[in-house]
Amino acid sequence: MSYVGKNIRKIRTVKKLSQAAFAELFGLARPSVGAYEEGRSEPKMETLIQIAQHFGLSVDLLLTKELTVNELYHFDIYQKEAAPAPAAQPAARADQQAHVTPFVPAARLLEYIVQHHDSAFLDALPPLTFPHTLGPATRAFEIVGAEMQHQQQGLRHQDVILCRRVDLAAPNLRVQRVYAFVTQSKLLVRRLAERISPTHLRLRADNPDYGTEEFALDQALEIWEVKAVFTTHLRPPSTLEERLTRLERQVEELLARLSEQDD
Repeated sequence: MSYVGKNIRKIRTVKKLSQAAFAELFGLARPSVGAYEEGRSEPKMETLIQIAQHFGLSVDLLLTKELTVNELYHFDIYQKEAAPAPAAQPAARADQQAHVTPFVPAARLLEYIVQHHDSAFLDALPPLTFPHTLGPATRAFEIVGAEMQHQQQGLRHQDVILCRRVDLAAPNLRVQRVYAFVTQSKLLVRRLAERISPTHLRLRADNPDYGTEEFALDQALEIWEVKAVFTTHLRPPSTLEERLTRLERQVEELLARLSEQDD
């Protein structure tokens, strides 16, 4: 049994939206909203995703649980309007501020995809504390695979990336930056190669064996900009660095021999 109709009605009520206003938000016909609420039909998956993203909920919750007003209070639907102003904090140097970042291990990624808006779930994730100036909206993910590694550079398997949230309503994405896209089925970490249109991106892996791919923004449940990486791998010097080091050593030896001949 799906609860989406009852949840849409409850969301409209607490947000004081008419069926027509709700329909306009998501490009729907007003009778469609009435049909959803009366259980005569259900929204398409892309519409469900849009509703969930707009009101800070998860698709799983919309479908499988009749939400109460108190539960809605804990999600973005209320927090954006009703959250009290943060208390004044003692002045501190920005470079000394530490923030707790929820860490998403690879083994818990599917749980995260389903419950990424559940504050209790986020609080139960392993916390990582980093000194940074990225603000409180951060997330740490474990990398799986070598798509973003090339010639001993980049993101390795099991590295941990520290990310800053990108606003889905108005995503400010920059070419050549690396982003983590949380979708319904996976975490996609790629470099932005090109903005094809306002709704579509061309992404590429740093590993040339994987090439580029087109990505529709409406596939993203969340977007995070990768700002730092934490790794246990010690990078060996590249071939070029080794050659430069060898050349410097040879020059030093030559200068030493010339100096001995002058003496």
